[in-house]
Amino acid sequence: MAIFSYRGRNKEGSEVKGQLDALSASLVAAQLTADGITPITIEEKASEIQKQKSQDIQLKFLQKISIDELIMFCRQMYSLTKAGVPITRAMRGLANTVKNPLMAETLDQLAGDLEKGHALSSALAKHPKVFSELYISMIHVGENTGQLDDSFRQMAAYLELERQTVKNVKQATRYPLFVMVAISIAIAIINVFVIPAFKSVFESFGGAMPWQTQVLITISDFTVNWWHSLLAAIALSVFLFVRWKKTDAGRMTWDRRKLKFPIVGPIFYRVILGRFARTFSIVLKAGVPIEQGLSIVANAVGNKYIGQKVAGMRQGIERGESFTQTAHQAEMFSPLVMQMLAVGEETGRVDQMLEEAAGFYEQEVEYDLKNLTSAIEPILIVAIGGMVLVLALGVFLPLWELSTTING
Repeated sequence: MAIFSYRGRNKEGSEVKGQLDALSASLVAAQLTADGITPITIEEKASEIQKQKSQDIQLKFLQKISIDELIMFCRQMYSLTKAGVPITRAMRGLANTVKNPLMAETLDQLAGDLEKGHALSSALAKHPKVFSELYISMIHVGENTGQLDDSFRQMAAYLELERQTVKNVKQATRYPLFVMVAISIAIAIINVFVIPAFKSVFESFGGAMPWQTQVLITISDFTVNWWHSLLAAIALSVFLFVRWKKTDAGRMTWDRRKLKFPIVGPIFYRVILGRFARTFSIVLKAGVPIEQGLSIVANAVGNKYIGQKVAGMRQGIERGESFTQTAHQAEMFSPLVMQMLAVGEETGRVDQMLEEAAGFYEQEVEYDLKNLTSAIEPILIVAIGGMVLVLALGVFLPLWELSTTING
């Protein structure tokens, strides 16, 4: 419902003004005519809620649509479309209930495009930052097959698995990151506050200091005198790295190298392969041709390096090679998974075998994440031990020598 202000003339010819709540200006005109008023002007007036939405949308660059909101949207659209509610009406209704201004604006625009006669998949394609290519393709297939509700259900299930994977990775890396940050803060405090205090004590007693202490003092002096330059260098390095990673060559290089990181690299690799298998399985089950499906998956795996290999698989299939042969040439999968894919191709159930391969990779990732902390703990212990050793040699050793000199 919207608020419309109107101006017209009654049966006596007198001018009248007022406001009405209605869905459209045409309904306001019909109501006025029924009341014996000839409308002159009818203008929509923004309500207080709409004004607040407008103010919130002005800050939309600070907003983002989370995966939880997309999951809720998919589940709501599944329920509404399954119940036979028109899509435009469903979009308008959801736009008035969501709390995220960016999501509300997106749904309003989608409803507007639908009212203009656009297909839902075409309307979704206008918002690539919100809806992925996989999402749009699944909705397109649902529109063509008359199973739009099932497409929303499948996307909700897929996004829930993605959310769980991301959650597991964050939980496994939270402790190591916390320890590394704590070590960095401790080193900074020692360099800026502790070492300078000991330096004045050492200099007051005179005498030669051990080389370990001299190294610590030199590093501390450099940090204290040039801290602003260090911060600027760090900020510049981060900025250049982020900018380089946004380039095609930079992202390709970074996506390839992070798969070779010690300990976590293999986990990243299996996460991506599990996402590939799960996504490709969903696409094939939806009836998308295998060549088009590989193009969709290449952009959905979240890694440009692996995406390039997937695109190479499509080229092999277009040349007439079998799916198993192209997968073997890509050198992406383990021998066990290759056997599963070969069986799937022979039995015509590649989508089911891909789903089982996805489950296989997801179980491996879950196991690796549970053991990640125990694998990283020795490295963290060595790092902390090294820091203590440096302090012992550089700070406490001179104190022991001073104490021995004084007592002797």
